[in-house]
Amino acid sequence: MVFSPAFLNVEHSLTGRRWVGPDAGQDRLAEGMAQVTRLPLALCRILVARGVVPEDAPSFLTPTLRDLLPDPMSLCDMAAAAERLLRAVRGRERIAIFADYDVDGGSSAALLITWLRHFGLVPTLYVPDRIDEGYGPNVPAMEALARDHDLILCVDCGTLSHEPVAAAKAADVVILDHHLALEVLPEALAVVNPNRQDEDGALAHLCAAGVVFLVLVEANRRLKAGGQAGPDLMAMLDLVALATVADVAPLVGVNRAFVRQGLKVMARRERPGLRALADVARMDQAPTSYALGFLLGPRVNAGGRIGRADLGARLLATDNEVEAGRIAAELDQLNTDRREVTELVRQEAMAQAEARGLDGALVWAAGEGWHPGVVGIVAARLKEAANRPSVVIGFEGDAGKGSARSVPGVDLGAAIQRLAAEGLIQKGGGHKMAAGLSLSRAQLDPAMARLADLLARQGAGEGGAADLRIDGLLTTTAATVALIEAIEDAGPFGAAAPAPRFAFANAAVSARRIGESHLKLTVSDSSGPALDAILFGAFDGPLGPALEDPGHRRFHLAGRLELNHWNGRTRVQMRLDDAAFA
Repeated sequence: MVFSPAFLNVEHSLTGRRWVGPDAGQDRLAEGMAQVTRLPLALCRILVARGVVPEDAPSFLTPTLRDLLPDPMSLCDMAAAAERLLRAVRGRERIAIFADYDVDGGSSAALLITWLRHFGLVPTLYVPDRIDEGYGPNVPAMEALARDHDLILCVDCGTLSHEPVAAAKAADVVILDHHLALEVLPEALAVVNPNRQDEDGALAHLCAAGVVFLVLVEANRRLKAGGQAGPDLMAMLDLVALATVADVAPLVGVNRAFVRQGLKVMARRERPGLRALADVARMDQAPTSYALGFLLGPRVNAGGRIGRADLGARLLATDNEVEAGRIAAELDQLNTDRREVTELVRQEAMAQAEARGLDGALVWAAGEGWHPGVVGIVAARLKEAANRPSVVIGFEGDAGKGSARSVPGVDLGAAIQRLAAEGLIQKGGGHKMAAGLSLSRAQLDPAMARLADLLARQGAGEGGAADLRIDGLLTTTAATVALIEAIEDAGPFGAAAPAPRFAFANAAVSARRIGESHLKLTVSDSSGPALDAILFGAFDGPLGPALEDPGHRRFHLAGRLELNHWNGRTRVQMRLDDAAFA
């Protein structure tokens, strides 16, 4: 095997990573695209890395639902689901929505509530308590809902809930989900899920809110065919965008259009809940995919993690300004509390995982009293630290509830489903990159050993720290507002479409500390004006100490460029990812 030279000859950065840049073939393709399209070379490098050819560049840079929206009827059970929803509307039936407690579940519920409100219907919202009931439908809740309702819509859950669905005998059940399915589905009237085993996988990247949106598209289409206008679905894309980013769905295909168009809708600030949430999050700029994932999403999630499970869905669905303000403030405080709880668990889990070793196929930790609402966040932190699939489990007595996160190329959901099928855990499921599980203390060690074996067979644990992908070399003079605005057209950036990362060579750095753990930097490479940079969590690793007091050392720096709007001025800022001594 032939290895290309490390970018800027950085074999081991300060964080231990090898920098990898475009190869000679990609460089030639990017230069050719720049000549044909007259687009900036830095943007062409990004497009080439995404597999875009010159003739497709214009449409890629302007993704539209008109071009990318799939035919809803390509999904199994779509006709039955849409028709049953319309029958409930026409008959003024009693409708219940059983939703998961995360952003995707809350957004999916809010989509349906908003759509039904157009017809004067007010459905019952039911969100299970994470601690008392756990994920997904349960028998007592479904029996109770079936007694008082004609139709139960399960969103972002239900695909594995055979017994609870069977318990809802008195009502029709329609499942709108995206989690991995078993070969045998629950006995629901319809199961619309692109990750059913009898689907072709073309829409496997959709989150649950994307699935719900397609159901509403089909329902509206049937209304139009009957001469009736349905609700404005384009105005609901802010919810689809939020769910897509917060659920870390791949930003490919129609998901790009969902997020691009949804951000435009959100910028109009017409939804009371999102407007109130943006205000408490102190968002003073147009929304971005970063804001969805790191400012709004965690606050919507906070209710399901450590507060009342239905707060997020109620906030997203409300049309009442006063209620929106009250719930947003409560979620903001819960998010602050959640951060404190997360940090305590992270420290304990990291110490335990390091003692066990971070070089195997699986990194895991388990502890008494670890809040089940934060184990998923901590699992993500372990995964990032070790570049390995991770599992974090909190126990209350003999009962353990855990969350798992994976790395690209390793199907964690399927492995955890296999543990459940083999009886090594009580239950578990999810998708390729994330999953949940429940188990007893006696099952813990055998289950983790078996999971490590299954993941090793998929290639997990074969590498060290992940290589750092660099999209190109820039000078500080070239990092202009116009260039960043052009690059943003290649977005939105997120899962499966990471924001481009650029390197700056042989730069001088001056730094000042912000608070306890962040650094504000000024980067100069002798080409012209200096560039501002920010390093969050600088002292969680080796970067902060090296950059805070650099002496006369110069650095190669790598990071993602963004626009910083402040006091009426717009400037380019780098969000620093890594550094190496020049």
